[in-house]
Amino acid sequence: MQIRDLPYPDPGEPDVRSGPRFLFWLGRNQLPGQLKSLAWGLLHQCGIAGLPLAVGFAVQAVIDRSGSRLALSGALMVLLGAVIAAGDTMLHRTAVTNWITAAARVQQLLARKTAELGSALTRQVAAGEVVAVSTGDVEKIGWFVEAVSRFTAAATALLIICTGLVLYLPSLGMVVALAMPVLALSVLPLLSRATARADIQREKAGRATELASDTVAGLRVLRGIGGEELFLGRYRRASQEVREAAVRSARMWSLISGIQVLLPGLLLIGVVCYGARLAADGRIGVGQLVTVYSAVAMLLYPLRHFEEIAMAYSFSRPSAKRAARVLALERTSYEITAGGTPSGDLFDPASGLLAPAGLLTAVVCGDPDAAGRLAERLGGHPATEDRTPSVLLGGVALDELPLDTARTAVLVQDKDPVLLSGTLRQLLDVPSSGTVSAGAALAAAECADVLQALAQASVETGADPMDTRITERGRSLSGGQRQRLALARSLVTDPEALVLDEPTSAVDSHTEASIAQGVKRLREGRTTVVLTSSPLLLDHADRVVFVHEGAVAAVGPHRELLHHDPLYRAVVTRETEDAPALVQPSGAPPAGAEPTEDARRAFAEIEESA
Repeated sequence: MQIRDLPYPDPGEPDVRSGPRFLFWLGRNQLPGQLKSLAWGLLHQCGIAGLPLAVGFAVQAVIDRSGSRLALSGALMVLLGAVIAAGDTMLHRTAVTNWITAAARVQQLLARKTAELGSALTRQVAAGEVVAVSTGDVEKIGWFVEAVSRFTAAATALLIICTGLVLYLPSLGMVVALAMPVLALSVLPLLSRATARADIQREKAGRATELASDTVAGLRVLRGIGGEELFLGRYRRASQEVREAAVRSARMWSLISGIQVLLPGLLLIGVVCYGARLAADGRIGVGQLVTVYSAVAMLLYPLRHFEEIAMAYSFSRPSAKRAARVLALERTSYEITAGGTPSGDLFDPASGLLAPAGLLTAVVCGDPDAAGRLAERLGGHPATEDRTPSVLLGGVALDELPLDTARTAVLVQDKDPVLLSGTLRQLLDVPSSGTVSAGAALAAAECADVLQALAQASVETGADPMDTRITERGRSLSGGQRQRLALARSLVTDPEALVLDEPTSAVDSHTEASIAQGVKRLREGRTTVVLTSSPLLLDHADRVVFVHEGAVAAVGPHRELLHHDPLYRAVVTRETEDAPALVQPSGAPPAGAEPTEDARRAFAEIEESA
């Protein structure tokens, strides 16, 4: 997998039984990239390991006054330099690719789980923890995955160098070979402490992130009750705890780093002293001493990877544990009846809105934005900061249903539905119950003129308008035509509960009245909720619910509410409390007043005729 090929077609099913198991699963799925990185890492490390041998040959050639061997040694150094440069370049390239692709896989898994759980996610885990996992934790997990291949290459190179030294010069090679395991494992007793301190730091950092996220989400409420300073103080204390934990963790890691420098340095001094005595006694040559010295000095580079892999694992393990915990979350499963989806009344606990099963319920909201939020909540798509109980369909919470079942049970058409490019037949080819045909849906949505316009737009005479292509987002159609096609698409699906947010705001009054009759006739016996303030739609509804300031304020037939509820009447008829200050021309609205319903209809009719 290359970076240009992202995202993954399928990120796979992760092993979320524990953090280490998740890391192992992730590394196994990155195996091709790991092998590439390992190969280039071995080339790079072996190139470095060969340099001491070339330097030793060159020194011995100078001592022996052999120009040919000196030239050969120089050529070998140039070749090894090219190998090191190529290996290092490609190692860095493949390592970064492994890092990014591993992080991208985790992010895709988290995005898929978020979409699957919907609003149930923040009910099972804090929003701050989800933020921490999808940002900093993903980076640390990717770091460990890419570090594994470099560590493997370094360990292999270390083994090759020690074996080569034993074969090249047993007297010094055995000393180095015996010392290497001690150097590599010398920090092992300290790793448990370092890991524990790193875990504490990550835990405190996660809590601080959760606190910050929750504070920002509830900032409006905090300002209302004057609690900003209280939560600011809490976050200040949490951040100081994170700083102190980070300093304690850094002290331990600095001690480990110091040991990784001190012990190889002592080994180097010991090898030089012992080698110098052997060279003085004539038991080894100067070139051999230089070769062994250079090899031991070069061993410091692969030894650093032991420290890095230990640090990467200690940092990534708690991150992987948190990621596995989020990815292991599941929606509560309910046994669904043979009908396939739950049925019954649609009820929103937050507002008190009840849409009885099988009826057409119209909902009037004075605030269009509040109406949009209510429509999203009815469909099981609440805002991220919305912590209210889930909407119930037949007494079953939508966010506790399997995702496919919840989406099949309740369909929401928002104010600005999108038409994808393709033929009309493809537009209406959506998952559905099969009860409502495309022709019946088009007729109920009053799309006869749309079919005529599509037939005229077709290049073939007498072509079926169902096979005529619709441009991207339906730009070749008017706003009213797009809105009616989107309504027909929603009607074809025939969900148990259909929520329509201002479905006729761009059509003229005559067409709107026909649509109201068609929708009521086609949806008979099915639950339908229409959020609108249009009197024509309200008059055809079985019941009207007036929602004011987020709660149900009145329920009843449209005409009864119109006569007995002044606030409802003001919203539906666009009445204003104050009379206009200046005398306006006859038939003209007051200056600065909102366009009347008749004016809106006139604009729609003009657009339709255009």
